[in-house]
Amino acid sequence: MQDSRSKPCSCPSLKLREVASMYFTMVAAFLVILVVALQGSAPRESHFPYKVPLDPQGLLELAWNVSYPEQAVHFQLLIRELQFGLLFGMSDRGEFENADLAVLWSDGHNSYFGDAWSDAEGQLHMDSQQDYQLLGARRAPEGLYLLFRRAFSTCDPKDYLIEDGTVHLIYGILEKPVHSLQAINASALRGGLQRVQLLKPNISTPELPSDMKTMEITAPNVVIPSQETTYWCYMAELPAGFPKHHIIMYEPVVTAGNEALVHHMEVFQCAAEFDSFPHYSGPCDSKMKPERLNYCRHVLAAWAMGAQAFYYPEEAGLAFGGPGSSRYLRLEIHYHNPLVFRGRRDSSGIRLYYTATLRPYDAGIMELGLVYTPVMAIPPGEDNFTLTGYCTDKCTQLALPAAGIRIFASQLHTHLAGRKVVTVLSRDGRERQVVNADGHYSPHFQEIRMLKEVVAVFPGDELITTCTYNTEDRSRATVGGFGILEEMCVNYVHYYPQTQLELCKSAVDPGYLHRYFNLVNRFNDEEICMCPQVSVPQQFYSIPWNTFNRDVLKSLYGFAPISVHCNKSSAVRFPGEWEKQPLPSITERLPEPVPRCPPAPGPQPAAPVPLNLGQLRR
Repeated sequence: MQDSRSKPCSCPSLKLREVASMYFTMVAAFLVILVVALQGSAPRESHFPYKVPLDPQGLLELAWNVSYPEQAVHFQLLIRELQFGLLFGMSDRGEFENADLAVLWSDGHNSYFGDAWSDAEGQLHMDSQQDYQLLGARRAPEGLYLLFRRAFSTCDPKDYLIEDGTVHLIYGILEKPVHSLQAINASALRGGLQRVQLLKPNISTPELPSDMKTMEITAPNVVIPSQETTYWCYMAELPAGFPKHHIIMYEPVVTAGNEALVHHMEVFQCAAEFDSFPHYSGPCDSKMKPERLNYCRHVLAAWAMGAQAFYYPEEAGLAFGGPGSSRYLRLEIHYHNPLVFRGRRDSSGIRLYYTATLRPYDAGIMELGLVYTPVMAIPPGEDNFTLTGYCTDKCTQLALPAAGIRIFASQLHTHLAGRKVVTVLSRDGRERQVVNADGHYSPHFQEIRMLKEVVAVFPGDELITTCTYNTEDRSRATVGGFGILEEMCVNYVHYYPQTQLELCKSAVDPGYLHRYFNLVNRFNDEEICMCPQVSVPQQFYSIPWNTFNRDVLKSLYGFAPISVHCNKSSAVRFPGEWEKQPLPSITERLPEPVPRCPPAPGPQPAAPVPLNLGQLRR
């Protein structure tokens, strides 16, 4: 008699076989897509509007776009000469240690792509959360295109948070095959860093007028010096009788082949008080440079590598030419030549777009932050020391029109010790809005940045600028001043309509600083000479920087009255009492931004994606 009970079957059920078949079909299809993609051409350039060379030779070129709805950046990396792979990523200040990385590597036969991170020794580890998402790879005559995506925030502790401001990108070349990602030490690779603003503002381009003209302020076919860093100055001159115009846009003009050498450029207008300026073309730090060129400091245009064209709002333009405006301009170009190329000629510069049809408002530039004075100082050996400059309610109440002003762009500035800069708008004692912030600021990457949204400032508002410094590599105090080893804390805000207020800054009251020196003398064995002939810098240099002296100085800057500079363009203060002014009282701070985590995709294996790139170069 046959047993009616079902017998166990060692074969999978029909449903399970179908699922398994579908799974392997999808995997196979995915690999086929990647292989087929290698035979295609490069994506259209319009998909990636931002572009920058990563290395000095231009063998690695990064292009990207920003999707604010998706909260993600899409990258396109062109590798002109692929060896055995490369790593690309981000870190706090361009270090190869503790970095967030996308890695392409080969064992000589097979190639892989994966999301990784480096530890404090530079050793690579596969990330348990694969957030660099490979979108494809394409072969083209010019090289290999690698396309991948990364969310701004992943909430992965090993990942870099992509935010507004400067991002330090790093790259490393794999010159030998590696058998696993864990065999790579990023610190031992040939590589470098590039600074960019990844999160470009999503601003519509204003329509340009039909009578628009252009003017190029360019270097006169100079030979780039065969040294790593050069600042080149060149004097240009507007035509005689040049009437008032509005600059409505500008863009870079970079000599072909020098894209990786021209780091940043600025055009300055000279002071109108001088009838003439000497012609000059040469290094800005040369003893042959005429002293008068130091009076050419009014910024007309600034560009840094990776930036696109700069547009003024359609209702405003930057005035130049006409009565009260100097005809003389100074072009300054920073050449970054780490491979010390010789004999390279350059005619780069900036192209100004201007119109004789004046717009409703003249745009203005206002300086916020700290006065250039040695009374503001940073002790040596500090990793996170802050100084704050105030544009007070008293000054804006007096100097701004009743309808207020509109800030549309900003250029942050410190010298070599600067690490972070932020300007906050405060009203009635409450912080209302961040004007501009850069948590990864670099003094080597300064550009005028258009704001994502216009900031309205009204009479009685306060603009508070805070800079964070690192002096761990210094043995004596760093004081405020013009020298490169002295410090600044400035935000040049671009706004309209132009007012008489050109500078709104502060510094600690000198009398209270004198009391600090007295206190230091009282509690220290080594006496600091405070004779009239001893300068403030010399007094700071002679302080023994123990914990007490550091803490008291921090406290002094946090409560002492300030000297406010509420200045007209003539450098004369507005009428009023500006000494020993109380610090603004802030009763409500802006909340710290909370990173937005993308929806969890479910558990994903920490495994690399295989790529068929053919036989790589040996």
